[in-house]
Amino acid sequence: MHPFTDTGLVVRTYDLGEADRIVTLLTRDHGLVRAVARAVRRTRSRMGASLEPFAVVEVQIAPGRGRSGLGTVRQASSRESLARPLVADYPAYTSGCVVLETAERLAGEDGAPTPRLLGLAVGALRSLAEHRRPPGLVADAFLLRAMAASGWEPVLDCCVNCGVVGPHRAFHVASGGTVCVHCRPQGCAMLTPGVAEHLSALLAGRWDAVTVSSPAVVRQASGIAAAHLQWHLERDLRSLPLVDRGVIDLVQSDEPLPVAQPFPAEPLPAEHLEESRARTTQIP
Repeated sequence: MHPFTDTGLVVRTYDLGEADRIVTLLTRDHGLVRAVARAVRRTRSRMGASLEPFAVVEVQIAPGRGRSGLGTVRQASSRESLARPLVADYPAYTSGCVVLETAERLAGEDGAPTPRLLGLAVGALRSLAEHRRPPGLVADAFLLRAMAASGWEPVLDCCVNCGVVGPHRAFHVASGGTVCVHCRPQGCAMLTPGVAEHLSALLAGRWDAVTVSSPAVVRQASGIAAAHLQWHLERDLRSLPLVDRGVIDLVQSDEPLPVAQPFPAEPLPAEHLEESRARTTQIP
């Protein structure tokens, strides 16, 4: 295959050997790409500063061959670096890590173009870097919109099973949305009044409605969004426990929602990394 040039967001890096680095990029036209950047950890490297997490770069990559599939970064130039303002603010940084990890998981491994997911991720990181909104709310809004772009938008205005128009008080993670009293299975979370409306406002970008929500509503909505995402990904997100959003407030829950638990950092990627399901649709 011939080398290609694309715009991408650096979502993860791994040190390799004494001077090399494996870079994971969410690209616009080639999806999730992993490539080796040779000698970028040396002081004379011109690409080292560009290939860091939270950086938007223009890269030229030679596709890899063999079982590993790792390409080689030939050129890289920075278009926008958001690392400095994010690293300087811990809440913004942890929420930014949630954005990067979620984008990587939703992109999948099939190399499909991801312009909508890339746009959502870069927009969320810019909002965090510029302190436009509270970091926790930005992370929640990104989770919901990224899931909607991947075809996993939670149903909030009607019963997910029978279609009866709500509002409904019960949310069933496995079903993908709110359920009425007649369809409610075991394991539902009983929503505090205003949680469904808060989630809908985050999805639609109605920030005037979001900012007036009570702390209890915000906490439970964060738990619902996280549980919904992790159910579809079939794995926990390592960065979620680091986000300071308080204890999830579940009212009269038949069964506690799953929340992410911290676990050791992943080792250097092997020939085949974990697969994530993803599809892209129109960004709201």
